[in-house]
Amino acid sequence: MLKMIFTCFLAMAVPVAMLAQQGSDELKRRQAEIQREIDDLRSTLRATKKNTKAGLLQLSMVQRKLRLREQAINNINQQINVIEGTIEKSKSEISRLKGELDTLKMQYARSIVYAYKNRSNYDFLNFIFSASSFNDALRRVQYLRAYRLYREEQAANLKNTQVVYLDKIASLESSRKEKDAVLQKQEKQKTELVEEKKEKNEILSQLKAREKEISKELTSKQRADQKLKNAIKAAITKEINAAREKAAAEAKARELAEAAKAAEAAKAREREREREREREAAEAKARKAAEPEKTTATPPPIAKVEKPEPKKEVVAVKKPESVLEATPEGFRISGSFEGNKGRLPWPVEKGNVKIHFGTYSIEGTRLRGNNPGITLATDAGAVVRAVFEGEVSRIFDIDGNWSVLVRHGKYFTVYSNLSSVSVSKDQKVTGGQMLGRAAVNDDGNGEIEFLLMQENRNLDPEKWIRGK
Repeated sequence: MLKMIFTCFLAMAVPVAMLAQQGSDELKRRQAEIQREIDDLRSTLRATKKNTKAGLLQLSMVQRKLRLREQAINNINQQINVIEGTIEKSKSEISRLKGELDTLKMQYARSIVYAYKNRSNYDFLNFIFSASSFNDALRRVQYLRAYRLYREEQAANLKNTQVVYLDKIASLESSRKEKDAVLQKQEKQKTELVEEKKEKNEILSQLKAREKEISKELTSKQRADQKLKNAIKAAITKEINAAREKAAAEAKARELAEAAKAAEAAKAREREREREREREAAEAKARKAAEPEKTTATPPPIAKVEKPEPKKEVVAVKKPESVLEATPEGFRISGSFEGNKGRLPWPVEKGNVKIHFGTYSIEGTRLRGNNPGITLATDAGAVVRAVFEGEVSRIFDIDGNWSVLVRHGKYFTVYSNLSSVSVSKDQKVTGGQMLGRAAVNDDGNGEIEFLLMQENRNLDPEKWIRGK
């Protein structure tokens, strides 16, 4: 019985410990990922500071680093909570095990004393031979055997409980040491956070000093963005109109074909009815010629009533939401593109977001803007690749650099500020295929614009591409 209780205790304790360990391992894994990204950003930022003046890229990377640092601190807080929970559970289990251990020791001591007092063979034999009957003697022998097994089980249970008790004490001490180590990491992360906030303020001060210069750069970018948006809008509108005209022409052709088919079917039915009438007239004439003349008039033949053809059941077919999905291929690619939201690859192998999607402002300055996509800093001449299969819809020249518009059903991706292009209009491309190479910006650094659209509506590309 005691052995069964001890086994049940272990069965209950192990899953709880495993769950806590799994949660702790996941937090540590995520912490390592965050730290790797922080280290990568620090390295890139250090190189950027050496080669360029303070700009929006540096600010974006520092802001990203700050967000990651805050995530790291939050992750550590969660680790501390898990460890503290483990410590409290260990304390509770140690307290309970100590109570059980004390009880087992007391019971075992009593059994030892009893065994000592009745240790002679005479007492053993006297207990058996004093039985009132043979069956009673057998029961007494069984009792003595059971008592001996009980004492052995007591000793084993006491030993096992002692082992678990000592293991729990060691585990508690290990958890306390782990907590101390994590607290030290937390303090280090907080110190790093303070330093990075100082770094951010330094960059903001430098940007403030360069406000007029950066304002000119942003104004130039906005003019280029507007040219690009106008070109994209015209191209997509043309695509939509062409698809609409094609769909209308196909619908008209289907309508004419169905009308011609219906007319031919009507003519065929009329010809069949004419043949039936001729056959009936011939049969009537033959009957009349074969019969003798009668004074009474024969009744006219009963007209044959034609049953109307049963109407075909119309099966409702789901219509595409966009005219750009009117073809099976367009419908397939649109659905597949949507299914990969959040998992699309980056258009460049090495890149950092310099300016995010949508409206933005630089704190401490009057600099404002609205980005139709995301601006990616990368190596000059870096290979730019299609993020998904599709068809090259248009290739533009914007201020001396190239832009490629790729259609994916009702979705479009745009790769702008390319120094060269390696595809042509109407060419089918696969995901990961090279489209061209990144050009440089006014500072001489590699940079591209990446836009993602659903027809003429701009979407946030960062919600569609996978995280680093």
